[in-house]
Amino acid sequence: MSECFFCKKGSLEPATATYMVDLKECIVIIRNVPCEECPLCGEKVFSDSVMQRLESIIEKVCSVATEVFVADYAKVAA
Repeated sequence: MSECFFCKKGSLEPATATYMVDLKECIVIIRNVPCEECPLCGEKVFSDSVMQRLESIIEKVCSVATEVFVADYAKVAA
């Protein structure tokens, strides 16, 4: 486990988070995204591969979403 770069006191632990982005034309919410989280300050860190996958999901969703789109990471990242 690595040290939290935000608070410098906690150790990052495996967790899941909800990722949300507001793109003006739509809001995308992706639940159960794998991350590392600091139990002391709550800071969440996403790996490069997860961020790349999130960007890909958001790109696809925006072409079909109207205003709000909610997805489960495990189901759309497969």
